[in-house]
Amino acid sequence: VQLQASGGGLVQAGGSLRLSCAASGSMFTIVTMGWYRQVPGKQRDLVASIASDGSSNYADSVKGRFTVSRDNAKNTVYLQMNSLKPDDTAVYYCNADGWNTGRDPPSKLNVWGQGTQVTVSS
Repeated sequence: VQLQASGGGLVQAGGSLRLSCAASGSMFTIVTMGWYRQVPGKQRDLVASIASDGSSNYADSVKGRFTVSRDNAKNTVYLQMNSLKPDDTAVYYCNADGWNTGRDPPSKLNVWGQGTQVTVSS
């Protein structure tokens, strides 16, 4: 299974960006998809995640500004980022957690996308 992220870029403070991340491969089931971000010298932190039933979780710093959504049929997760701040500048990574169903018994699956840079200028 591979994840392909897109949608990063440079935006002024107060602006918006939408990130997308699509999973491809065969014989897998994704339970949770999420977005993390990392700045140089710091750990990778959760931004938002969404389960297959639509339940979501957000970091306190992005609540009310970011919205995570997913299209289960397309195995794609989105992150709509509004009212962006310079502190949101980071490399954003998508993550998928689930199961490889092509194995008997199914094996645990956890994969990362390649990261996409988001830069917010003041």
